[in-house]
Amino acid sequence: MAASEFKEIKTRMPYQHTFTRHKTREVRVGDKIVGGQHPIWVQSMTTTYTHDVEGTVAEILRMEEAGCEIVRVTVPKAKDAAVLGEIKRRIHVPLICDIHFDYKMALAALDHPVDKIRINPGNIGSYDRYRQVIRKAKDKGVPMRIGVNAGSLERDLVEKHGFPCPPAMVESALRYIEIAESEGYRDLIVSLKSSDIVTAVESYRLYAKQADYPTHIGITEAGQPPYAVTKSACGLAPILLEGIGDTIRVSLLAPKEVEIQAAFDILQATQRRVRKPELIACPTCGRIEINLEDLMKELKARLGGRKTAVKISVLGCIVNGPGEAREADLGIAAGNGKGVIFKRGEIVRHVQESEMVDALLEEIAIWEKEEAEKDGNQAIANGNRDPDKQEGKLHLPVVG
Repeated sequence: MAASEFKEIKTRMPYQHTFTRHKTREVRVGDKIVGGQHPIWVQSMTTTYTHDVEGTVAEILRMEEAGCEIVRVTVPKAKDAAVLGEIKRRIHVPLICDIHFDYKMALAALDHPVDKIRINPGNIGSYDRYRQVIRKAKDKGVPMRIGVNAGSLERDLVEKHGFPCPPAMVESALRYIEIAESEGYRDLIVSLKSSDIVTAVESYRLYAKQADYPTHIGITEAGQPPYAVTKSACGLAPILLEGIGDTIRVSLLAPKEVEIQAAFDILQATQRRVRKPELIACPTCGRIEINLEDLMKELKARLGGRKTAVKISVLGCIVNGPGEAREADLGIAAGNGKGVIFKRGEIVRHVQESEMVDALLEEIAIWEKEEAEKDGNQAIANGNRDPDKQEGKLHLPVVG
């Protein structure tokens, strides 16, 4: 491939996205701060009986290994509440206890060193019971998630609105926020979940216009992969792209590792939290002139564990390749067993197919060094404050 093939393509600067994060309060959950400009934390929930301490701890440790940052356990019985302290002692992430129906279990759980309590207003019982939980949570200094769910919305709101629509769900959340505030309690996080993605998206949008408590986002009862991952991505992406969301769970009937990875992938794809290189490849067609599948397999393997926030495109033909490669941080446009490497839209070197992976890794190392120097210089310019610690920047201000 001759350099002349690229002469007429003008360098283009990447499109500059502008995201505005929904401005929320900050709520401490264990060693994590939820809301504000803090990362969007990934959480999941155990499948064990909580009173089975060994099984529960073992599952949580596997979830931690997969990247889970906040974990939730169910507390339906007194024997589940009794072991919360032992579980917390043996894990390394904040522990949330999940309460349904029996407010006494919420009161019992709060006698133990939990990091947050989650209740469902639609099934917790009377306002008086809710106030009892609020008062004890306030006394213990434990934050709470108000988990509004379309499937268990209060009867009066369903009758008023006709069905569990977004206005009904938001009215439920605001109702319980007002009660908590009347008790002088504001350590709140809110979720408005539905298995219907349109209902969920519109509920979060409407809520964000009316309240500033941080949100936990998710599509409940999504189902089994691969469809459930697609469904969750379709529902969560619009919410995230509007700057809404401070913690996230992808609810799947699947191993927890799959659920956690899906959450991080959705955050990466929406550029809300970039934690690793993003690899882009053309889908291949009859025009391809390199072994793109093997090349990508090797590149992915050799990048394993790397957390550089860099967008890498590998394109296998000269039709769309040059333009697409220019739009990535680093890119290859290839054909006839050879190609050119672009960096920030400029050609930096010519390579043979056999050299492509090595050459890209060399350019990534240079990229990392340049970005580190840039961050250091920016810190000095800002008065020696710590460099930006956000996980990835790509071509836009990545938050969360």
